[in-house]
Amino acid sequence: MKTHLLIPAAGMGRRLGKDLPKALVPLRGEALLLATLKRFAFPWIAMPVIVLFPRGHEAEFRKVLASYPIPVELVEGGGERQDSVMRGLRFIKGEANLVAIHDAARPFVSPEDISAVVEAAERHGAATLAMPVADTILMNDGGGFLHNTPDRSLLWACQTPQVFQIDVIRAAYGWAGENGTLCTDDATLVYRSGHAVKLVRGSASNFKITTGSDLQYADFLMEHGFS
Repeated sequence: MKTHLLIPAAGMGRRLGKDLPKALVPLRGEALLLATLKRFAFPWIAMPVIVLFPRGHEAEFRKVLASYPIPVELVEGGGERQDSVMRGLRFIKGEANLVAIHDAARPFVSPEDISAVVEAAERHGAATLAMPVADTILMNDGGGFLHNTPDRSLLWACQTPQVFQIDVIRAAYGWAGENGTLCTDDATLVYRSGHAVKLVRGSASNFKITTGSDLQYADFLMEHGFS
């Protein structure tokens, strides 16, 4: 079950109203990145943890991570999330045959959900946390009118971590490079490359901090003892 951990953290925090990398935005005095890394305090996480940072910000990341007790390999990220993950995969070494890829801005993922998705990937080769959607989803026709309404019972909202056997995710990235395929998450990339991906039900608390209101809600949860 030994598992590598890869954290894409190369995005900027402009939608949060911050002029710094989103992973370094403070949440009750602590960088989001540190709050997230603390969720992965398992003895089966392989070292070093790989963190993808945005160009020009290595010094800030090193300063923040100086207090983190587990070895971290800082790797400069790319222009797109997919580019960053691809770079990070090149730095994976060792005997662990799984890699968990988790957004730096999801600091409330539960240990139980992490363990569940890792176990599913061990069995199926690829797995992701996800949640059934609560709202009806409407498809736009491109001109501002309703085009279609998908069956809500089949729709799940993607979360992370997404966990893969290393040969599966590397093969998917090789396929994407050959075909020029770009995806916004790794589970979709693996699926499009031809490998099944197991959906593991996550938790509503595992939301991604993207906007200022998300950050305010996260602060509220921390203030009221969420752990």
